Amino acid sequence: MQKASGFVVCILVIVMDVTAGILGIQAEVAQNKVNHFKMWIFECKDPSYNAFKLGLAAAILLGLAHAIANLVGGCVYVRSAQEYKGLTSNKQLAAGSLVFAWIAVVVGFSLLISGAMYNTRSRKSCGLAHNHLLSIGGIACFVHGLFAVAYYVSATAGNREETRPPPQGHPAGATGHV
Repeated sequence: MQKASGFVVCILVIVMDVTAGILGIQAEVAQNKVNHFKMWIFECKDPSYNAFKLGLAAAILLGLAHAIANLVGGCVYVRSAQEYKGLTSNKQLAAGSLVFAWIAVVVGFSLLISGAMYNTRSRKSCGLAHNHLLSIGGIACFVHGLFAVAYYVSATAGNREETRPPPQGHPAGATGHV
């Protein structure tokens, strides 16, 4: 039962992150369809409400995927480099994946929200070009999916290692020969 629920969680996180990535890229496409005037690095664009909705939906899905992976995956924390070296390989992989998942979610969420805010209905933006915020945020969603699933799998494997009883070995001094 636990393996089946783990598979469902992994699939759910992957589907949410891939959907968020696709929505981010589609928001960029919708943003590029509006009227704009560009001169060197300056441009004036009309807002795209469709890009706003898609970018906001992508940011929400990214946040939900991150929350699910972290809540269901459990807590892995490391206080020092010495403690990190003493962890099992699964716990080390979980800690590293968690750091990279957080970096991906911060970058992706920031870019998606920034790109969506440039497309609010009440804003006609003129100034420096804000190129590719939504599509780069969408790509960060794909990266987040990889690290979030790696975190979940390695954290649950590390937790299973801790709860498993130690293997029954030979008594001290026994050679194994009869």
